[in-house]
Amino acid sequence: MPRTKYDQIYTSLREKIESGEYPYQELMPSENTLVKEYDCSRNTIRRAIQSLAADGYVQSIHGKGVRVIYQPYEQAEFMLSGIESLKEAVARNRKEYRTKVVCFAELTVDEKIHARTTFPVGEEIYYIQRVRIIEGKPLILDHNYFLKSVVKNLTPEIAERSVYEYMEQSLGENIVTTKRKMTVEHLTEVDMKYLELKEKDYNCLAVVSSLTYNAEGIMFEYTQSRHRPDCFVFYDTAHRVKDGAKA
Repeated sequence: MPRTKYDQIYTSLREKIESGEYPYQELMPSENTLVKEYDCSRNTIRRAIQSLAADGYVQSIHGKGVRVIYQPYEQAEFMLSGIESLKEAVARNRKEYRTKVVCFAELTVDEKIHARTTFPVGEEIYYIQRVRIIEGKPLILDHNYFLKSVVKNLTPEIAERSVYEYMEQSLGENIVTTKRKMTVEHLTEVDMKYLELKEKDYNCLAVVSSLTYNAEGIMFEYTQSRHRPDCFVFYDTAHRVKDGAKA
């Protein structure tokens, strides 16, 4: 599905901020300048700016303009507020990255899988284990469950590249909503094997469990991402809204 003008402008502005073309604490070009540069309406620019603000990149200053507040992190960072693939996240952070598929299976949901994922019993799914290697280090072990009726004809090769990219560009799917839960859990033998933690003095790791839905409201993915605790960074952006009635 082709990207909208708003998506293109948002991505372009975000990349300029991340690259330092629009430096930290500096004001972005004026709305009039951006309208001319991108040949679009004011509403389109405003929508892109609003999304940048929601993601913690900029802040609107009354009477002055839009100030850049983004600062890069040392480690690869992942957004709580947005939906992005790991491939997109590491590209945004300019990190070297690859994925290694260590398990790929086609299963039918039984009671045990249903209890873990909430997929209905009897549904056909793909189950994948993927090791995410960033800057040469295995940092994340993903346990992915994908609904076969939505994520059609999935292969290990696609899983090593990007499942979301395949869904959007080849299948024409819209990925709309993700619900996440974060926990701290004990290490397993599988964690220690693939995340190279046997020689580390850790007994637990960070776990992010995600349920993701398409435009039809169908949950097509359950993923449990198990993160090495020494390299775990997730961030969110909050906006305080004053309540005039309590002032």
